[in-house]
Amino acid sequence: MQITYIGHATLLLEMAGVRVLTDPNFEPKLGRLLARVSAPGLTIDALPTLDALLLTHAHADHLSFSSLDRLPRDIPLYAPRAVAEWLVRKGYRHAVPLEAGACVSVGHRLRVHAGPAAHKGNRYGFDRWRSATNMYLLESDDESAFFAGDTALTESTHHLVERVLWKNQRELDLALLPIGYAPAWKPGFRRGHLTGDDALVLFQTLRARAMVPYHWGTFHHVTSTAHDAIDRLRASLVQHDARERVHVIEPGAALTLGPAARR
Repeated sequence: MQITYIGHATLLLEMAGVRVLTDPNFEPKLGRLLARVSAPGLTIDALPTLDALLLTHAHADHLSFSSLDRLPRDIPLYAPRAVAEWLVRKGYRHAVPLEAGACVSVGHRLRVHAGPAAHKGNRYGFDRWRSATNMYLLESDDESAFFAGDTALTESTHHLVERVLWKNQRELDLALLPIGYAPAWKPGFRRGHLTGDDALVLFQTLRARAMVPYHWGTFHHVTSTAHDAIDRLRASLVQHDARERVHVIEPGAALTLGPAARR
């Protein structure tokens, strides 16, 4: 499989003969104040032919209407049910509900499983009915990748991988995990997000062969700069046992991960 980091939570995943784009956001800024600090690693015009779009939740940094308007509408856009139904009403008729616990096939060999994330994904303060947030596990008979969207570290964060892979005597190949940073005066951050250290704990819990961090280096935030999280993760990795298996991909760069050796 090949993973290209485009920026923030937008990744191009090429596996099992298909191409999937996650949380597409190619906008130059979030709102009026939070400017993009690095250009998308690929422009929309440079994207290869896509087979599906995965949307985890409705927050503006993950759901960009201007980006959706420029992407193909003849492929499915999978999202939590309330978000998908909202998008259909707004004219995005290719939006397809994918609820936690459900599975769909993309192409002939790839299966996409949805699970619930610990994150309130409603876009505004009044739309709690739209708060569901998905995590996704993509797997074929030969390889697997877990895309966590936005989530906190909880006792159940690994359950999707456990249900689909471990119970079938399989192990996870790749963990795609978000990292963030919030100052000490914002203790609620970790109720819905992973710090870099949280991501490393989850990586070890998932027993994945490799980890790729995302959600960094794209936008400044109100409480942190775009690179605070990745700077702290790199510092944590210096003495970490898993440092050789954590791959930091710069925007526009790609990682190719070969299949696991057969036992």
